[in-house]
Amino acid sequence: MSVLSGKKILLGISGGIAAYKTASLVRLFIKAGAQVQVVMTPASKDFVTPLTLSTLSKNPVYSSFYNDDDQNEMWNNHVELGLWADYFVVAPATANTLSKMANGICDNLLLATYLSAKCPVYFAPAMDLDMYKHLSTVENFQKLERFTNIIIPAESGELASGLSGEGRMAEPENILAFLENDIASKLPLKGKSILITAGPTHEAIDPVRFIGNHSSGKMGYDIAYEASQMGAQVILISGPSHQKINHHLVNVIKVTSAQEMYDACLENYSNVDVVIAAAAVADYRPKHVASQKIKKNDSTFTIELEKTKDILAVLGEQKKNQFLIGFALETENEIENAKLKIQKKNLDLIVLNSLNDLGAGFGKLTNKVTFIDKNFSVEPKILKTKENVAKDIIEKVKQHFQL
Repeated sequence: MSVLSGKKILLGISGGIAAYKTASLVRLFIKAGAQVQVVMTPASKDFVTPLTLSTLSKNPVYSSFYNDDDQNEMWNNHVELGLWADYFVVAPATANTLSKMANGICDNLLLATYLSAKCPVYFAPAMDLDMYKHLSTVENFQKLERFTNIIIPAESGELASGLSGEGRMAEPENILAFLENDIASKLPLKGKSILITAGPTHEAIDPVRFIGNHSSGKMGYDIAYEASQMGAQVILISGPSHQKINHHLVNVIKVTSAQEMYDACLENYSNVDVVIAAAAVADYRPKHVASQKIKKNDSTFTIELEKTKDILAVLGEQKKNQFLIGFALETENEIENAKLKIQKKNLDLIVLNSLNDLGAGFGKLTNKVTFIDKNFSVEPKILKTKENVAKDIIEKVKQHFQL
């Protein structure tokens, strides 16, 4: 999965012959999983049609401050467009448009949107060789980079003038690769390795029955996704769950029982920087597992249980430099029990759930948590979607590394 998956890309197209390549660029952004909106200068419509770009992006294409064919003359809000985007890419960026960007000239919708954008801005120059080398152009490049805009270097090759040299807009595939590499290199958790446990465990009674719980695994999977979006290499050890994740930075290890989860955690523990133990691991398992299906003969049936290995406690005992986060699901004396768990298991942070909170617990799309750190600082949070709770948890990881 690309780092652009789920991201919002605003593509600004100015009036150069290289504009014809933007149809391929939009398609590549869409294939990478991004949402795309296009803003064009009026001159760029001579090289590529808004209909083509609208069809490929599945969004309206904007080129003026109002729609000529709208009887109400609806205003196209450049501020909203600028705030919508996670990334703004100007490609092709002609000498004319670059000069206006560098000097604050605002005479079309693209430039007004550029001046309103709060996100990172990338620009891909496209012009003839002499224009590209001209001192005024070089000065504009330098000025835009001082504005923290990021240049996607032009390539060498055949130019529209018939000359051959530097100034050709980077090919769409190279623009995509440049964005992905640049964004990935700046992700706050790049270079960190995080082990996350998720879901329930199933403890076999016989070949067809088990002891389990109602955990869906969603919380752990959401944490894994958020960690990977921040650049971390994630090992997700998952009990039985219908949740899915597809990200090139996430390695999913499927397990069934508490013992299998224990073995997988210990095998990977020494190589990770962070552990987030979100799984609902069974505390007990049947002492004896029947080799054949147990027949329904007697009116009562007794199963002798034995304790499973306490994964979190063992990780706490073996902890060196790892940042260890546990979860606690409580129904009474929540804060006190969570603090005891921090001490007993040598945790750095605990994420407390209470089944007494409406909207929290197993099988819900929302969660209400309280963070308690090893110094017993208590930080209650409001009810949020599990995706947003995952963001809060990963924010704690970033704070630990002071990122």
